Amino acid sequence: MKKYLGIDLGSKTMGLAISETGVIATGITTLRFKEDDYDEAFHLLVEWIQKENITDVIIGLPKHMNNDIGQRGQISQDFKKRLDETLSLNVVLWDERLSTRLALSTLISGKESRQKQKQKKDELAAVLILQNYLDYKGEQKHG
Repeated sequence: MKKYLGIDLGSKTMGLAISETGVIATGITTLRFKEDDYDEAFHLLVEWIQKENITDVIIGLPKHMNNDIGQRGQISQDFKKRLDETLSLNVVLWDERLSTRLALSTLISGKESRQKQKQKKDELAAVLILQNYLDYKGEQKHG
């Protein structure tokens, strides 16, 4: 049975979302690590993947609006490569343009406090990344 994990990778946080059905994404947590310490982030993630028996990992790929991949995007690509080399699972990079901004505006419109917004934005961004991927897969299956 497939189990999906969506990831919004930041410079010191990593929002996680999960789907056990392949239909609905649910936010689970935000992992925190030392700023730009992607080794620590990687080890936290691998531990999580193994504990939860994840089969598919969807990593948000930040792109510029002109489709270029900058430094943040390169970090996501490196993260994917490292996961591919370490674990045998399906790892997909998914265009995440605007997902963090949409997550933040969703939280603001929901009247969350600033502190809550900050805590939840990475997790909600991961939900949006994973949900967009699952919706796309569903459309491909039925379209």
